[in-house]
Amino acid sequence: MSHPDLQLDSRSGIATVTIARAAKRNALTLPMWRGLATLFARLSADASLRCVILRGAGDVAFSAGADVAAFAEERGTPERERAYNDALVAAFLSIERCAHPVVAAVRGWAMGGGCGLALMCDFRVGGPGTRLGIPARMLNLYYPHEGLDPLLRIAGEAVAMEMLVEGRTYSGEEALERGLLTRLVPDEAVVAAAEALAGRIAEGAPLANRYHKRALRALRGPLPLTAAHRAELEEFPRSADFAEAVSAFLARRRPVFRGA
Repeated sequence: MSHPDLQLDSRSGIATVTIARAAKRNALTLPMWRGLATLFARLSADASLRCVILRGAGDVAFSAGADVAAFAEERGTPERERAYNDALVAAFLSIERCAHPVVAAVRGWAMGGGCGLALMCDFRVGGPGTRLGIPARMLNLYYPHEGLDPLLRIAGEAVAMEMLVEGRTYSGEEALERGLLTRLVPDEAVVAAAEALAGRIAEGAPLANRYHKRALRALRGPLPLTAAHRAELEEFPRSADFAEAVSAFLARRRPVFRGA
């Protein structure tokens, strides 16, 4: 296994990946981001599979995103920031580029990087109690271009601005209206509905399913990213506002941003 907090179950051509850190609302540490990328790369290469389900343990959260409490050890220097961003982007892209269709069972909170993981999936099943948001503005955090791409493609610039700049969090019904969820079912039925959807996908021709996923991605083309775009991302964690945001998060108080 790529990480002990990432559980894998495979049966009948369907692999289920569970982010198993319920006590922390399935927040991911740096080793977990790396482990997720490794695991999905392995699943993508498994020709016996026909579909993958991604879910969180418990019924409170799909994933709260990055574990901010671990930032003191995982981030803070240019080298660490580069490594962290590389791991985050690799995890995101490993899902988007997985050869097989990926279904997210989005029960509960999907925030920040957790929302990003859900948006990388091809199908997102949620309930009225699902909450999707990207509170990066309250941590003075960047959201990588690779994570912004599916948000913009799925929901458009207006919704992206609401989530990123206003800091709006959407309920399950609101998320469905905006395309952030593809299916809405009762909260207690989210996992079962995701499994049923994966079962229907697995009944189809796997070569055709893989081709269509690959073809749709090819039609979108590559992201027009430059070295300057990459370098810009490394500036955020060097700011005083970033240090203030992390300190406020750990102290459970509201941060005071000064734009520096």
